[in-house]
Amino acid sequence: MSTDDDSTVTETAPTSDEPTAKAIRFPTALTVLGIVLVAVWIASFLIPSGLYELDADGAPIPGTYEQLDSCDSVAEGEACFDKGIKDQFQILWTSTPNGLYGIESLEDGTVGAFNDGFLYGSAQVFLFVLAVGAFITVTMKTDAIQVGIGRLAMRYRNSPQILVIVLMSVFALGGTTYGMWEETLGFYVLMVPLVLALGYDRIVGVSIIFLGAGSGVLASTVNPFATGVASDAAGIEISDGIAARLVMLFILVPVAISYVLWYGRRIKADPSKSLMPETGESALRLSGEQAEDVDPLTGKQKSVLVLFFLAFAIMIYGFIPWEDVWRNVFDADWPLFTLADVLGDFYFTEASVLFIVAAIIIGIIAGLGEAGTVNTIVAGASDFLGAALVIVVARGITVVMKNTYITDTILNAMENAVDGTDSMVFAWIAFVVNIPIAFLVPSSSGHAALVMPILAPVSDFADVPRSVAVTAYQSASGFVNLITPTSAIIMGGLTLAKVGYDKYVRFVVPFLGIVFVIVSAILMVTTAIA
Repeated sequence: MSTDDDSTVTETAPTSDEPTAKAIRFPTALTVLGIVLVAVWIASFLIPSGLYELDADGAPIPGTYEQLDSCDSVAEGEACFDKGIKDQFQILWTSTPNGLYGIESLEDGTVGAFNDGFLYGSAQVFLFVLAVGAFITVTMKTDAIQVGIGRLAMRYRNSPQILVIVLMSVFALGGTTYGMWEETLGFYVLMVPLVLALGYDRIVGVSIIFLGAGSGVLASTVNPFATGVASDAAGIEISDGIAARLVMLFILVPVAISYVLWYGRRIKADPSKSLMPETGESALRLSGEQAEDVDPLTGKQKSVLVLFFLAFAIMIYGFIPWEDVWRNVFDADWPLFTLADVLGDFYFTEASVLFIVAAIIIGIIAGLGEAGTVNTIVAGASDFLGAALVIVVARGITVVMKNTYITDTILNAMENAVDGTDSMVFAWIAFVVNIPIAFLVPSSSGHAALVMPILAPVSDFADVPRSVAVTAYQSASGFVNLITPTSAIIMGGLTLAKVGYDKYVRFVVPFLGIVFVIVSAILMVTTAIA
């Protein structure tokens, strides 16, 4: 799952008698969001409250914003309301409309932020994250994925170019479907000795994983932790905009593969150009020793892999509204059945059940036993609890803004800012603006839950499809994902591979420049033809 862990920084031992200076750590995603939450609550006392009129779909209507009466002119506890919109919204304040409390609805009772619930608005996504975590952990427990990729590497060890293409494609598939990122940490020990034996350097070893999985995450098609959370927060289906993301995937992955192959050919032709010149006979012997340790896949592991990919295939099939797609393309009814025909609506709740059931079946197939399966499911869910809590806190920020009625005030300011802005330029700006946010909030799902409730309505004002806003956000998140030093995966992977961060930055920056241009072009073209 992409960038949803809290990074840690290891302090180095002192080399002198001087007092040890405590290493400076960048706050974790949960801490950053907690700070933002408090800041938003304080800002709610300063920002005027207001509301937009809504259209039939519940979207704000541009130009209809109206600031609400702050009740400053009445005695405390005396009822007041804005007469211009009270008949439509039925909002009543007993004091100021700002702050966490003091807001009442004539029909629904108190609507304080904590009453509305940090969890209620994200319960489905919260459960889904835990379910996916349990499913992936049970699968990894069987060693099926690790051995499968290891066998794949060994099969093509004598065809290095094919090996790079196959491995990066596999990692990209994992990245675009379920946000494969943290799960890559187990592959560096195998990958680095292998590429050294093939005459490459350690940079190639880490780039196969980083640029393979990273380009898949950047062009996430149905990644539940990026695309799923962002689409849900934007009020659209996860399949909306999937065509543009597929185009991005089919462009970026070959570009990433070509970049790694170019570097590999370059250092093979002239080893002095390597950023990490460490090839030689010692590396070859090391690889040979470790290569023989890759056991063949057992029958159980093959069955686990089939079920693993089948579960994600079912999720993808269930998420895509085939009837709408078929009707838009062929102007006819979808001739086959969908999961909705069998299960009714299929979304996060149903997908959560799917992954829990699949995890149980994998546990049975692998012979983990009742206790082993249950304990692994619980351990997997607990490993992903941090990511789930990040989503909850991020949604809590949205709840505070909504219940203090400052969301529409912020939207109005942004409406005025984007007024007259070309839609293609706005799509590009949405991508650029999310890059620094991704540095501050390294959790992809937390980033999505934080920005999309604002970015989606603003995209309406700029006449840009919300699906483009989702793609812009996830592209920025994936872009930063490839280089940020606050990521435990980047720093951990480089440490395991014994590659200096400065060396990796020198290697990856030109690629990031290429990616920036490609993503910008795709976003602008998608907006132009939408």
